[in-house]
Amino acid sequence: MKGSKSSSKVKDQTPSSWSAEKSAQLYGIQEWGVNYFNISEQGEVITTVESNGKKVSVPLIKIVEGMKERGLDMPTVLRIENLLDQRIKALNDAFASAIKNADYKNHYRGVFPIKVNQQCHVIKEIARYGSHYHHGLEAGSKAELIIALSQLQNHESLIICNGYKDAAFVDLGLYARQMGIPCFFVLETPAELPIILARSKALEIEPLIGVRLKLASMVEGHWNEDSGDRSIFGLSTNALLTVIEQLKQANMLHCLQMLHSHLGSQIPNIRNIRSGVLEACQFYRGLIAEGAPMGYLDLGGGLAVDYEGSQSNSTHSMNYQLDEYCINIVETIQECFDPLGISHPVIVTESGRALVAYSSMLLFNILDVRDHKPGLLPESLPEGSHDLLQNLFSVLKTVKLNNIQECYNDSIYYRDEVRELFHRGQATLRERALAENINLAILDRIAELLPEAKRISHELEDLPELLSDIYYGNFSLFQSLPDIWALDQIFPVMPIHRLNEEPTRDAVIADMTCDCDGKIDHFSSPEGTVNTLKLHPLREHEEYYLGVFLVGAYQETLGDLHNLFGDTNVVSVHINEDGSFEFVREFHGDSIADVLSYVEYEPKEMQEQFRRIAERAVREGKITVAMRQKMLLAFRENLQGSTYFER
Repeated sequence: MKGSKSSSKVKDQTPSSWSAEKSAQLYGIQEWGVNYFNISEQGEVITTVESNGKKVSVPLIKIVEGMKERGLDMPTVLRIENLLDQRIKALNDAFASAIKNADYKNHYRGVFPIKVNQQCHVIKEIARYGSHYHHGLEAGSKAELIIALSQLQNHESLIICNGYKDAAFVDLGLYARQMGIPCFFVLETPAELPIILARSKALEIEPLIGVRLKLASMVEGHWNEDSGDRSIFGLSTNALLTVIEQLKQANMLHCLQMLHSHLGSQIPNIRNIRSGVLEACQFYRGLIAEGAPMGYLDLGGGLAVDYEGSQSNSTHSMNYQLDEYCINIVETIQECFDPLGISHPVIVTESGRALVAYSSMLLFNILDVRDHKPGLLPESLPEGSHDLLQNLFSVLKTVKLNNIQECYNDSIYYRDEVRELFHRGQATLRERALAENINLAILDRIAELLPEAKRISHELEDLPELLSDIYYGNFSLFQSLPDIWALDQIFPVMPIHRLNEEPTRDAVIADMTCDCDGKIDHFSSPEGTVNTLKLHPLREHEEYYLGVFLVGAYQETLGDLHNLFGDTNVVSVHINEDGSFEFVREFHGDSIADVLSYVEYEPKEMQEQFRRIAERAVREGKITVAMRQKMLLAFRENLQGSTYFER
């Protein structure tokens, strides 16, 4: 991956010199945490929220303890309700400030795309708290439109209908319009317009219409195919003219009041935003010239999240702040329209990722570690040991800073020669094991010297990653973090406690699935993307908790049932002014019976089938009746149990 490097180059600190501040630097929490996350002097990750105008910090490990008391085990998705509210407030306040300072002659209306996180309690909170700002919802399907119509109580909040719309979809939106809800149909293709016009005539309700344009402006980042001529959504310029003619013929041009232009998703570079807004303004101007009244300019999504904390224009970062984003949009619209005497439109954006990402995190415990450290070696080799083993042992004794490449080459050569002898039946299992153990010891010593080396080869540069430990986490990547697998998405990952201790192990993280893709081996850091993560050694009889942060966008909706691992527990917490917190919502994750039913098994039928198998075993004398009863009980209890590892 571009910009990738090994995290093992962080210089070791003695235990006495390590501090929570060094952990904050190592994991970059103050950069990607945007003042919402930090590390306390006690070495615990804290979340800081506003409650009644007062800043309050709570350690995440305290919330985990509260979960355990309530029977909510790992893995768990934790939502901090206050953070969702703060993001809504921050976005609306930033636009309000930019509008006031620029003397812009209209207002802002935020719209949350339901597809980004469709979970009921998330949408309810956005509707509830967002009503203070008339924050609306975007629906891309009939199901999402039903959500929007049932949840939005503030009728100054917009409903934006994107996606392809059949007659039933249109009828719902028209009924909303009749009730006074500003519900816009945004045309994705000219084929939608005849349906809207026909249903409007049949129901005698005039629609609010918007048009989605394909902008030529391309953006940077992983999701840049959302933009440009090859975007799969939106009207071409010729198609737009066709729509205008059809509206004129139907005497409905006055219904065209919105221009929609999705600039892109997770846009890392502010220059792309400004150029996209500029192009959208020219289309808006052209529609007014054609006689459409207009009034709303919807700039879609694109406001990024700095997953890396690098504050750059790399794919998983952003080189601007929220205030700068809002100012650029407001000023660009003014600069385009003021010389032409065009009234300022209502500014609409559909920020989803930036609204919900911060409020959710995945928490899980580590079950086991597979390390690649050498085992105990003898002080000397047994008499009669093969020459290749003796050569390897000699290399081990001669590793120094000035010969690390030579020792690496020799060690790999001798180890491979012993393996070849083993393949031909000329070396024993114990000889092969000894050769590999000596080789690991050599590589381990070389890795310790690498930070002091002036120049190293690519082979040696990758050595810390090859020697890294595998920490096995109690979660399914495919269920809870699918974008890591599907899109190479980067999320901040770190321990949530023990951060006043030095993390001495270089690690990658594996999940519980039987899949080689079920791992996290790219991590955010202040230096850019790294291939290993510094973690602490496990302690016997003590849980070790990791958090994956900024996962509120898309991850739950896209999760699948790989190996039949189901939904995790979900907890929503509200933090009070005095530092206490309430468990506002608790959702226990899927049971085994639940996930089996999702793939069309009938748990009761399965239980009966197992009973018959056990009964046959009794008849055949393989088990006793008492043993049969224990087996049936275990079968029933497991059906109702968690799909994840239980202590």
